[in-house]
Amino acid sequence: MTLISSRDALLVIDVQNDFLPGGALAVPNGDAVVPLINRLSALPFGAVVATQDWHPPSHVSFQTSEPAGPWPPHCVAGTDGAALAAGLDCAPVALVLRKGRSKTVDSYSAFLDNDHASATGLASWLREVGVERVFVTGLALDYCVSATAVDAMNEGFESIVIVDACRGIGPRDEALQKLAAAGVGIAKSAALA
Repeated sequence: MTLISSRDALLVIDVQNDFLPGGALAVPNGDAVVPLINRLSALPFGAVVATQDWHPPSHVSFQTSEPAGPWPPHCVAGTDGAALAAGLDCAPVALVLRKGRSKTVDSYSAFLDNDHASATGLASWLREVGVERVFVTGLALDYCVSATAVDAMNEGFESIVIVDACRGIGPRDEALQKLAAAGVGIAKSAALA
């Protein structure tokens, strides 16, 4: 059993309408993470942080952009698709961090844009509130969750992905092997108290 304390943070990555079933870039069974994340957020974390993709209308990642990006338009700032899932309990959330706001650079990680030149400010905020270990949940395991977990470790935090509180697009085992090889811990929600 892993005991949660005030030195721990729960990172809730991109649990937004466009990544849920019926959304513009739906992650299969993405809505299944919501009840688990709600249960986890009731544990005595020192901080709970939720992230949102928050893209301008002609974002570099969109297939409709010039040159075309890899993804359909999704999580456009201020739209219903960019909103956090209605069932997500946001009462414990101390910080909502919006990422991917630059038109020309995408941002999978909650810590750094994909160019690794621009920081979001999350690392310094977590240090200011005394966090030493982060538990990462959300969507999608093989993109934004993995990028966040690896960057957290690179920023000096102990980093653990809660595997059953994540859903991905590609093969789960492959994503978990990459995370483990990078030094990120893997746990199940039932092991936290």
